[in-house]
Amino acid sequence: MSQFVDEAQVNVRGGDGGAGAISFRREAHTPKGGPDGGDGGNGGDVFLRADRNVASLLAFRDHPHRRATSGTHGGGKRKTGASGDDLVVTVPEGTVVKTHEGERAADLISHGDSYLAARGGQGGRGNASFLSNSRRAPSFAEQGEYGEERWLRLELKLMADAALVGFPNAGKSTLISTVSAAKPKVADYPFTTLVPHLGVVRFRDHEYVLADIPGLVEGAADGRGLGHRFLRHIERARVLVLLLDLASVEGITPAQQEAVLLSELGRYEPQLLERPRLVVGTKADVATMPFDGNRISAATHDGLDELLGGIGTLVDEARGAEPEPQPFVVLRPVEEGFSVRRDDDGAWRVFGRAAERVVAMADLTNLEALAYVHDRFRKMGVERELAKAGAREGDTVRIGAIELEYQEGIL
Repeated sequence: MSQFVDEAQVNVRGGDGGAGAISFRREAHTPKGGPDGGDGGNGGDVFLRADRNVASLLAFRDHPHRRATSGTHGGGKRKTGASGDDLVVTVPEGTVVKTHEGERAADLISHGDSYLAARGGQGGRGNASFLSNSRRAPSFAEQGEYGEERWLRLELKLMADAALVGFPNAGKSTLISTVSAAKPKVADYPFTTLVPHLGVVRFRDHEYVLADIPGLVEGAADGRGLGHRFLRHIERARVLVLLLDLASVEGITPAQQEAVLLSELGRYEPQLLERPRLVVGTKADVATMPFDGNRISAATHDGLDELLGGIGTLVDEARGAEPEPQPFVVLRPVEEGFSVRRDDDGAWRVFGRAAERVVAMADLTNLEALAYVHDRFRKMGVERELAKAGAREGDTVRIGAIELEYQEGIL
């Protein structure tokens, strides 16, 4: 079974925050001391990071779950709990991160590119943090916030300087095994190559990475054959090398092969047609069809020097024309504020991380903590926005997983 995996799903979860402590000073000469409960530690974050030493997404195939460690609880004497460790999950260079719905979240192109995949939960504040002139002995503390959890889709697009593109059995695997140390499977039947292969070519003053892309067929842009799974790996190549089979057993002429290949590339991604490319006839030693362009034979090595030199020149020119790399990484901004909308059943829902965090971290069974939540919402303007939206006495208000009853002057 092949050990190359270019698609995977991963479940990431940040560590939970530790709970704040409820504690009061109890010393020999201070029998009724003030609150001294410490804060809980924050949960660790989960990062995805591109690493040049990782070759595929195989590690996620059977073990898709990745979780950072949680923070510890606070203690008396204002002791703050330890924060959880961040978890760095390495992926190959060229990995595209998408949400479960298919929206692109980040493109980890170069070694070291990182993406914050799941935030850790915030540690809860101890009762010492709630001391005020009106609240001299707070008997409540915050719970730790749960870490963020979600599923992500990972797709690998190979990072190659030049890609070999051609019909099945056009000689791509034979060529790359001849000019590099890559050892793809070679046999005389369609789709021998089921996964891409990379090989490093060193020829005279040139050094570049050559990719053997599994054979394209007519309709590949629509998903025929292995369709988009193959075409995806061509996207990052600087140079395209079209290999035309001069001994096609199906009798497809080189001109027809070239027309189909260009059509499929253009339908999948029109910009691919603007890439520098070489068009080469293969199997020159057993050719049965005429061809006026460059011809090679991987078996006899005829024409290989000219081909490798030509690819190297185009790769060098393409590298020289590129601007300094600017990795495309979408950072998810911290959500500020809140919004109010109405659910289908008529209940009101308050959206926004800040508002949801207030109720998620509060002990709503404690009347003093509940009064604090109401006070926080008044200061944030939640009550005012609900009133503006049309909320009436007794209406249900949902915030996160909590349901509250709207009462004017309270919420």
